Amino acid sequence: MFLQRVYHRLSLFPSLTPRIPLSSSTAHKFGCTRVYSKPLKSHKISCSSSLSAMGAEDRGGGPNGSVSSPGSLEVDFEDNLGGYRLPPPEIRDIVDAPPLPALSFSPLRDKILFLKRRALPPLAELAKPEEKLAGIRINGGCNTRSRMSFYTGISIHNLTDDGTLGPEKEIYGFPDGAKINFVCWSRDGRHLSFTIRFDEENSSDSGKLKVWVADVETGEARPLFQSPDIYVNAVFDNFVWVSDSTLLVCTVPTSRGDPPKKPLVPPGPKIQSNEQKNVVQVRTFQDLLKDEYDADLFDYYATSQLVLVSLDGTMKPIGPPALYTSMDPSPDRKYLLITTIHRPYSFIVPCGRFPKKTELWTTDGKFVKEICDLPLAEDIPIASNSVRKGMRSINWRPDKPSTLYWVETQDGGDAKTEVSPRDIIYMQSAESRENEEPEVLHKLDLRYGGISWCDDSLALVYESWYKTRRVRTWVISPGQKDVSPRILFDRSSEDVYSDPGSPMMRRTPAGTYVIAKFKKEDEGTHILLNGSGATPEGNIPFLDLFNINTGSKERIWESDKEKYFETVVALMSDHNEGDLYINQLKVLTSKESKTENTQYYLQSWPDKRVCQITNFPHPYPQLASLQKEMIKYQRKDGVQLTATLYTPPGYDPSRDGPRPCLFWSYPGEFKSKDAAGQVRGSPNEFAGIGSTSALLWLARGFTILSGPTIPIIGEGDEEANDRYVEQLVASAEAAVEEVIRRGVAHPNKIAVGGHSYGAFMTANLLAHAPHLFCCGIARSGAYNRTLTPFGFQNEDRTLWEATSTYVEMSPFVSANKIKQPILLIHGEEDNNSGTLTMQSDRFFNALKGHGALCRLVILPHESHGYSARESIMHVLWEMDRWLQNYAFNSSDTPSNIDASEQTEAKL
Repeated sequence: MFLQRVYHRLSLFPSLTPRIPLSSSTAHKFGCTRVYSKPLKSHKISCSSSLSAMGAEDRGGGPNGSVSSPGSLEVDFEDNLGGYRLPPPEIRDIVDAPPLPALSFSPLRDKILFLKRRALPPLAELAKPEEKLAGIRINGGCNTRSRMSFYTGISIHNLTDDGTLGPEKEIYGFPDGAKINFVCWSRDGRHLSFTIRFDEENSSDSGKLKVWVADVETGEARPLFQSPDIYVNAVFDNFVWVSDSTLLVCTVPTSRGDPPKKPLVPPGPKIQSNEQKNVVQVRTFQDLLKDEYDADLFDYYATSQLVLVSLDGTMKPIGPPALYTSMDPSPDRKYLLITTIHRPYSFIVPCGRFPKKTELWTTDGKFVKEICDLPLAEDIPIASNSVRKGMRSINWRPDKPSTLYWVETQDGGDAKTEVSPRDIIYMQSAESRENEEPEVLHKLDLRYGGISWCDDSLALVYESWYKTRRVRTWVISPGQKDVSPRILFDRSSEDVYSDPGSPMMRRTPAGTYVIAKFKKEDEGTHILLNGSGATPEGNIPFLDLFNINTGSKERIWESDKEKYFETVVALMSDHNEGDLYINQLKVLTSKESKTENTQYYLQSWPDKRVCQITNFPHPYPQLASLQKEMIKYQRKDGVQLTATLYTPPGYDPSRDGPRPCLFWSYPGEFKSKDAAGQVRGSPNEFAGIGSTSALLWLARGFTILSGPTIPIIGEGDEEANDRYVEQLVASAEAAVEEVIRRGVAHPNKIAVGGHSYGAFMTANLLAHAPHLFCCGIARSGAYNRTLTPFGFQNEDRTLWEATSTYVEMSPFVSANKIKQPILLIHGEEDNNSGTLTMQSDRFFNALKGHGALCRLVILPHESHGYSARESIMHVLWEMDRWLQNYAFNSSDTPSNIDASEQTEAKL
């Protein structure tokens, strides 16, 4: 595994993800090339949406339209009618636009896939039955994680030498309406593999996944298995190429019968015991096993039979049925690293902490040896950087045929234990003799964070420690014992200005990824460092040619900093074997501006010739001329803050006057004022608008202050949360004062909102800074920290260790102070460990009990992030109604707050 810098915007929707490639370890494991787009994330190109989301903007789209003038705004006061509602057309048209495709390049970089997606799914898909077991949610009908999104089609373009795309060639052969997941290239690039499922009434096959393969040259697709009764079990892993003509597939056991039936009469009481007086502290995990029936049901759905199948349909079951969580071929395809989980299970932690066994098999399924068998891990301390005891992060060296490496903790997994070394990295050949001791590769005093491999002369090892924010990069020579390790970089993770960048990776003939070495006229080992280029003026991404021996560097590429925001996405000259030369470098870059959508380009050296390979339309032309500015201002304690200010197309504050404003943010924690004041992001990035983005209200004439820095700083031995409320209010005051000073926001028409921890922020600001905001919107938040007693966010003290902090941070305790209107929205099936749905329910009752103007909206079938079209449209209607009633149409003087309360709030 290697640490790779991620350039992306997080989305409120788990199905929307970065435009970056898969990491090298993931790409190697699943035999995939890398995926580029702001769309989808998964292992492989799975188009899966089973993970929780955190919140910010991504892209949407929409037809032509215009921003509403103040006189055209309509307010629907019939708010208690039943059913789902629709927001105004200005918002609806943007959200309903078809999404852009995801991109994937072939291993030889001569072809490119366009993976087509649909717009928002209907609520009927979320309403399908799901089993909540061991911390995951399973669609029993499909035998997959529930709520998977999917692709609707695949097309291929040849990529010519001059960078232009050939004509589109559709993958064909599967029926209309097929839902496509887990798209993956074979190592030689001649075939694609993927799963297909259908929703068919009155069919036993409805929703079940089958593996298909497509010939890349002809575009013809066909089922991989000759038998129609073999289905993929994708609860954990799904399939992987073990050669250019053979796949290893997790299948539903053909002998499996009906699921176990819940007994009408329980066999006995549910008992948990701690008579050994063990210290077991766990966070508020969701969807855990409740009883033995749940455990049996988990076994039923998660058990797979591994099957080797060739492209000609020949198949061979290998190994016994088991709960296989991963299957990883060695680079030489001689061995398999097989991981399973097994009983005894737990009722207090999710399946990731269940007993876990890792074994070495030959590729044809013969057992070689057991690597480890880890016991149940209920007792991992809650402190940051605490880990599981025993072997972890077991992987293949990508530069060797079949060499394993892993790390073992020396502190018992407890970050509070002082010990040196803290972690030891080991290495051993899969063909080592019995009882042969593994080789110690490197010892670390901080927590292991991954390795970027190159060859026997070079690897980069990463370690970090959250408490101090320290990160270090070591240079080691894995095959040269006479060369001592040395520190290459030693810095604070918060100091983005000092970030040197991450090494560019190249693809090996085995399909793995290693650090790309480059030849240059002078002697020495050169690599390319791809960095975000944070500066006080915003991010200016770069590519440095770095001499690993001397530390000297040469900047060979930099983003246009005047108008555009460009990034280097991937190396494209790595498909040939042998040495790489800097004068033959070719990279994939992305380019965007405030008003121009992201496009992809090929850039070639030595003349740096640029060829545009995509021409995506503007996703919402009605907002094409919106105005965006990165603004800077200062908190009263001297901390420098930044935010992104958006104003509607054509807006002029001197002519049009101050507007209603929506303040949308998410707090962050820092160890120093200097780090908190550093600028992150670029003023030239395209204004991506996701399905529930605050930027949608630009179409309704609002000014938007997006992502204003809300730093919570704990310097030295001080914990950040001990002054949470004080610093939160100070940051908000500075931001509000700035937009009022600029004349873009009406002082009595500023609304505040946020999602998840941003909702927690919103409730606290309405409780402790009522003079700043006219109303608030809080989505999927937690409001009573005593309900998460063993830590939350980055707080690793327990309620009993920091009682006053937990209480003072909880807006639930200050519900009597909230006088401004607050809208609470929550998914009924929230699976996030810190934001149980009952948090909103109890907070609403506390508010109502004190006569607050409040409204609670619970979304059936929705989780922490919202995905169904009906739900999203209704959320937008609720938000729009709230903003029109209590911000746009609010009076020019604050209501419900008398002068004494305003004075008290400012103190």
